[in-house]
Amino acid sequence: MTNILPFKRPRAADKHQGNTLCKRGFHKWVAEPGTPFDVKTGRLVTRYRCSRCGVTKVESR
Repeated sequence: MTNILPFKRPRAADKHQGNTLCKRGFHKWVAEPGTPFDVKTGRLVTRYRCSRCGVTKVESR
């Protein structure tokens, strides 16, 4: 017997879950593993990636 999949249209709340926070500037930043070294400035660089939308930001220390 085959498995029958429900073909429901996703709700708007399920479709845009987490995206509205990022659009308003409330990202969920997570530090990426590894710390590259910036040769020009001579400092360590930390890369952060938003776990919801995938946007990357760089911060030098």
